[in-house]
Amino acid sequence: MNLFTIIKNQQEYWLVDQIKKDGIPKEEYLQQLLQILEEWDHLEIGYLSLLMDERFENWLLQKKFCKISSIAEYTRKLDNLPEIDDQIVWHSLSEGLLDDAEYGKLYDLCRLGSANKNTKQPMDQVMNSLKNELGPEWRDHCYYFTKDDALTGISIPHIEIRTEDEGRLFYFGVVPHLRGQGIGEKIHKISLMLLKKFLANYYVGSTDVNNSYMIKIFEKNGCELRDRKGIYKIVRSKP
Repeated sequence: MNLFTIIKNQQEYWLVDQIKKDGIPKEEYLQQLLQILEEWDHLEIGYLSLLMDERFENWLLQKKFCKISSIAEYTRKLDNLPEIDDQIVWHSLSEGLLDDAEYGKLYDLCRLGSANKNTKQPMDQVMNSLKNELGPEWRDHCYYFTKDDALTGISIPHIEIRTEDEGRLFYFGVVPHLRGQGIGEKIHKISLMLLKKFLANYYVGSTDVNNSYMIKIFEKNGCELRDRKGIYKIVRSKP
């Protein structure tokens, strides 16, 4: 039984997320995580980022993890979706109206001033992650949004790896000068609709517990708090 999902980015990093299941002893989670850590270290991967229940925190700190922050996880079934704002226009990168480099610049702009405390990767790594994790048709999932022909933000809806109907947003963001004007809520609504078109039945989103802006968007669009996890990171020791 897999108790963790793992996204592997070549030799650079692994992203590991605990799958919470009822009735699983704490020791079973730790045993499986130890196996993951042994393989990660053996393969000499740069670092490992972990999302895990904070009740394991003391054990993780003893294993030389450092705590980055905590995230709140929200969920919503993708039926009875709210009406979208017809003033917001969206396009996918695959339409060819924006090239990859321009999309990368817009993505980077949307990251400025984020309340999320996770370490930001260089944009070339982010774009490579998109290609690796979303597959050959990755541009079909990369959306950008405009209002009155001005770029307002981006969203990257997709089906979570190893699931058939769990909708996620690889990233969601609004350009800095338009934040606090309701644009984020409108783009998020459209993103939920796009997830449904990708055949997702429900949505799971997460953000830093201190990101009140994103939490308000979740709540306004009918999402409910599902869980809370710590973000932990370990870097492989150099020989």
